[in-house]
Amino acid sequence: MAFALYIHWPFCLAKCPYCDFNSHVREGIDVDVWQRALLADMAHEAALTGGRELTSIFFGGGTPSLMPPALVATLIEAAGRHWRFAEDIEISLEANPSSVEAARFAGLAEAGINRVSLGLQALGDAALVFLGRLHNAAEGLAALDVAQRHFRRVSFDLIYARPDHTPALWEAELARALSFGTGHLSLYQLTIEPGTRFATLVREGRFTPLDDDMAGDLFALTRERTLAAGLPAYEISNHARPGEESRHNLVYWRYQDYVGIGPGAHGRRGGFATVRHRKPENFLKAVSAQHHGIAEIRELGIREQAAEALLMGLRLDEGIAPAALAQRFGLPETDLIDPAKRAFYTAQGLLNERADRLIVTDAGMPLLDGLLAEIVPAGLVAA
Repeated sequence: MAFALYIHWPFCLAKCPYCDFNSHVREGIDVDVWQRALLADMAHEAALTGGRELTSIFFGGGTPSLMPPALVATLIEAAGRHWRFAEDIEISLEANPSSVEAARFAGLAEAGINRVSLGLQALGDAALVFLGRLHNAAEGLAALDVAQRHFRRVSFDLIYARPDHTPALWEAELARALSFGTGHLSLYQLTIEPGTRFATLVREGRFTPLDDDMAGDLFALTRERTLAAGLPAYEISNHARPGEESRHNLVYWRYQDYVGIGPGAHGRRGGFATVRHRKPENFLKAVSAQHHGIAEIRELGIREQAAEALLMGLRLDEGIAPAALAQRFGLPETDLIDPAKRAFYTAQGLLNERADRLIVTDAGMPLLDGLLAEIVPAGLVAA
């Protein structure tokens, strides 16, 4: 079974609209202090999971592409001592597409990063301003070019269903994105979450979100065009050439074990959920006192694990194997999926039965949240 390591780097080195709180912005970070703390945190997890084969490492968080390459190399080397590396281990890093970060790509590749995920978000300057990004389109595309020269695997993300985003506009932007030849694209619909800047703008009448019908049309267009280009959807928002899927994210979606280290990192291992101290200072204090940064560790009940596995797995184009999940968690299959609702939504074309798997169809994916609320028994989700 796949097993992953997530390393969370909490810092941004310039003020930006993406940090959850300003204390993530730092000047003069003591890299030696952070190296010792992250190594100690990793060693704690390794003592509990050592001997397993590590299939992926993911560097995420604030601005991990601004980590010193020497620190990245040290953390990768330490992981290799604690766990066995899969022969084709994926070692990914998130990067903002700024020229400062792109200048570090050569060093990060030499340190061991073999896949990078760029947060382009849009290919036009006006859209980037609306989304609150600090880079412009030219800078983003220059960073993409540098990334493709240094890393074997490159992904980038775009956000669609922006205000006044018509099918013609999105089709042109998507065609341009596909022309760059990356093996993976993450294509997200703009969502208006409570408490966000976008929610405030909507409340103030500064923009009107696309209606559901138009957003649905753009979703269908996205799937059609990426499939035709050889990057079919393998998850609700992720598209890849066969073999180029994000192995790290598949660990999450297939509900397999992963350990998370660093401030704010979450983990799932052996039926336990872990959460690290989020604020950097509190994380360092915890590591000093207890040799790890865990703020909370909680045993997950069987029914809670089953619910999480269902909610994650049905996002995937491969769907789930209900009988296998029932066996894994020791529950009746009818406790996982309501049989009457399963039959009803299969007849409606929103679900598909293929061999031993239950799959959400292309027609069902835009309705995924509501569909899950219908087919997964309420008692399981509330467990």
